[in-house]
Amino acid sequence: MAIIKIRNAAIDLDAAEIPNLDANKITTGSLGVDRIPSLDTAKITSGTFAADRIDNTSLSNITALPFSAGTDWQSTIVTGSTLNAVAGKGYWIDTTSNACTITLPASASVGDFIEFSDYARTWGTNAITINTNSLNFQGATSPNPTYNTSGQSFKIIYSGSTKGWIPSTDDDVTLETPQTYSAEYLVVAGGASGGRYDAGGGGAGGLLTNFGGSAITFDAGTTYTVTVGGGGPGKTTAGDGNDGNDSVLSGTGISTITAFGGGGGGHGSNGGRSGGSGGGASAYNGTGGTGTVGQGNNGGGGAGVSPPAYGGGGGGGAGAVGANGTSSNGGNGGSGLSNSITGSAIYYAAGGGGFANDSAANAGAGGTGGGGNGTSYGGTAGAGTANTGSGGGGSIDTTGGAGGSGVIILRMPDANYSGTTTGSPTVTTGVGGTDTVLVFTGSGSYTA
Repeated sequence: MAIIKIRNAAIDLDAAEIPNLDANKITTGSLGVDRIPSLDTAKITSGTFAADRIDNTSLSNITALPFSAGTDWQSTIVTGSTLNAVAGKGYWIDTTSNACTITLPASASVGDFIEFSDYARTWGTNAITINTNSLNFQGATSPNPTYNTSGQSFKIIYSGSTKGWIPSTDDDVTLETPQTYSAEYLVVAGGASGGRYDAGGGGAGGLLTNFGGSAITFDAGTTYTVTVGGGGPGKTTAGDGNDGNDSVLSGTGISTITAFGGGGGGHGSNGGRSGGSGGGASAYNGTGGTGTVGQGNNGGGGAGVSPPAYGGGGGGGAGAVGANGTSSNGGNGGSGLSNSITGSAIYYAAGGGGFANDSAANAGAGGTGGGGNGTSYGGTAGAGTANTGSGGGGSIDTTGGAGGSGVIILRMPDANYSGTTTGSPTVTTGVGGTDTVLVFTGSGSYTA
């Protein structure tokens, strides 16, 4: 009968004492009592062989076993402002008197772990900050993770150089190293239409921009929603012009940026409507619509006189107020503003021209940047240029000119552009040699 050897010089068991043992199962792995049903413990001349385990002492010839000794929790409570953490250890951190900066090891191996716990439930008052010591934490070396929830505990495990330290406990599921970068924007709302019947020009949509100023901060992985406001439809019946629609840029971590739609041109005896920029007043009214401070300007007043000759006020623009109508001329629309966020200087948000009773030649011109021209009897009022947020021209017996739709433009470093968008914006890279520009002419989103 063949002899089956167990790799311990003190143990020599033959198949008669292990009748159900499959020899193939002894080459690797472990032996349990269920596989040695006839084992005579008297045959074991050294070590310990309990019925439920084989411990390290009885297997002293084995140099390594795949087990962990667990976390070595430190008996000394950490109360200082700094700590150099060591792998395999657990630390009670008391921040009652001060915050604490914890420096992780300068090198680590896959599987290394460290645990931390809020000893006095004071991290919400004095937070702990993790100095990653140049190793990645959740895939990045900055910013330094901060834990500021009272009563929090967390464990980090080193996963390798790519992602580095990764928190593994249930109460720590947030991304502690969010990547951020600077971005610039231009947000222009939809322009208003001019009114119909002795009407003023439409006001431009509000314009907001930080180009050339203080950048906003985008958080990597966050989706930013882009809502581009439409222009006010052309006015087909007697009445004030239709207001433009708001344009909005929003997302977690930034203040919502809302540009207000332009105010419609007044008709009959009405003043202009208020909005991002105000609409021009009707020929019979001297009060233009009010623009929004920081976004646009007021519309012009009407001539305030009766036939046979008079003019409506021009719509306000982002760059200037609308001109007043006179006894013979419609007021010109206020000019727009030039902006170079795309790499080229382009005017946006101009006001529409006012109606003139005398002749089309006397009607107000649209403002520089896309405002629609006003008109007289039988003439066609001009529409505001699409995606400039400009106002349409006023009329008397034909459709008041439609307002131009708005636009939202984002600019960021090429290196940070994620490539994740909806709404099919036009994307141009290398602007100014370093930047990517996204031009949204319709609603969509960008994920940073």
